[in-house]
This record gives sequence, structure tokens and C-alpha cells, in this order.
Amino acid sequence: MQVLRTPDDRFEGLKDFAFAPHYATVGDGLRLGYVDEGPRDAAPVLLMHGEPSWSYLYRHIIPKLSGKHRVLAPDLIGFGRSDKPADKADYSYEKHVAWMSDWLVGLDLKNITLFCQDWGGLIGLRLVAAFPERFARVIVANTGLPTGTGMTEGFKQWLEVSQAMPVFPAGAFVNMGSGRTLDDAEIAAYDAPYPDESYKTMARIFPTFVPVTPEHASVAENLAAWKVLEAFDKPFLTAFSDGDPVTRGGERAFQERVPGAKGQAHVTIQGGGHFLQEDKPAEIAQLIETFIAGDQP
Repeated sequence: MQVLRTPDDRFEGLKDFAFAPHYATVGDGLRLGYVDEGPRDAAPVLLMHGEPSWSYLYRHIIPKLSGKHRVLAPDLIGFGRSDKPADKADYSYEKHVAWMSDWLVGLDLKNITLFCQDWGGLIGLRLVAAFPERFARVIVANTGLPTGTGMTEGFKQWLEVSQAMPVFPAGAFVNMGSGRTLDDAEIAAYDAPYPDESYKTMARIFPTFVPVTPEHASVAENLAAWKVLEAFDKPFLTAFSDGDPVTRGGERAFQERVPGAKGQAHVTIQGGGHFLQEDKPAEIAQLIETFIAGDQP
């Protein structure tokens, strides 16, 4: 396997991102980078990003939580500080689940509060299904767990655009998917993990892995995961934004099918785009804090 590793100097001086890097080994020797802030003896808050972002997405949320909680924000393999296999064949949905499972078990995380968005949900909810005993509560935002039954028009457009562009502008895509306009430094930070196009293999092909047709891989695995979620009675909250055409309406499946979602004060994040962490970080941090405390948001 040819593995690319982004030089450390690409991450120096990024706007509002002074967190120390941490690393773990997953799979066949791949290095996975992650942020780990706050007291180590506190219950963990796990913040999972999606496509084509990285843990930089949570830079304004981490400090608001790390005074009381252990806050972890991993970079999926192929993103951020994590290693980036160069060949498309080195990636799959199931490999991502396995890599993140290695990381979760390796750190022996328990009593976890999960906040997940985009692919952070597609992978994070598979972790919940694989290790339900390790999770105390879940917040899902602008995500889903698809089982081959179709896609929104918004996702169809994203799939087509992401595969057609000769140059994949990660920072510009995050900017386009946010409700506010990111500044040049923020856009550059999203581009930082990719010195050139060869580093973007995963970022480019990830949309093709979403199991939106019966023929896609991982449909059976996601159906099995739903069976576990349909018995998951720990607190489960939806916090989708009002401005995301990609996942619009996706909260209903969780509200109707997950026992832990019954009776929760589900919220709609007003003024948020697909990357609602960019638009409403203070609101999200407070939502997480309140949910952990057991109060109604």
C-alpha cells in the first residue's frame, strides 16, 4: 500500500487551531491523527467529521467543552493529519468502520457522548451499533445511515459535481456548504491536508461509497446496524440544520425508529448549512453540554 502523509508544516499556524496532535495506529500500520483536549479522567465527547472536512471543523466547539469534558475529534483516514493511502482500492466504507473501531477500542473509550455529522454519522452510528455499551448518548446532525433506498436531489448534485471536477477544492466545498462565508485563512486550513491532488483520493471518492442504491456495498451492514439502533434506548437527539439540501428530512428516520429518541426535545439549528459546525458552533456546544447534563435543550 502506498501511503501519503501530509508534512507537519502544512498544519502550522492554522487559524484558531492550536491543538496538540495525537496519533494512534490502526489497521495495517496506518497513522490516525486526532485532537484530545480536556481532563483524561472525564467522560469523553466524541466529535466526528465528514466529507471533505477534518477535525478543524470543530475548532470553535472543542474549547467550549474541554474545560469539563475530555473532547476527542479524530481525523478519518484520508483526511486531516491522518495517513492517506493513494490507491482508491485501499478504501471502502467497511475499512473506515474498521479503522475507527480500532481507534475507539485502542483508547478504550467508554460512556461516550457522540456528536456526528455527514460521514461522521455514517461511520459513527456504525460504531454505536458495534459497541452500544460504550456510548451513553448520541446527537446526530445532517447525517444518515442509508440502506440503498435512494438519495436526495441535493446529494445527487454533490455526487455528480465531486466526481466531475478535475481539481477537488476541499476548502471551497466546505465554504459552499456553510451558511456563512469562510475567510481565506479558514478555506486554506481545509486545503492544508492536501499538498496536491494525489493526497485527495479519499476526499474525492467518499461520495461514491454512500449506499444509496441496493447494489452499493455496505447495504447489508447498515441494515444490521439499524437493527441495533432500533433497540438503542439511551438518549438520542437529532439536531439537523434548516439549510442543508443534502440531508433534509433525514432526522425523521431517527426520531421514528430509535427508542432513545422518543420524548427528546429535538432541535432544528436555525441558520445552519450542511456544515452547521461552521455556522453555529456556540449553539452546538451548548446543546451538547445541556444534553450531557440531562436537561432539555
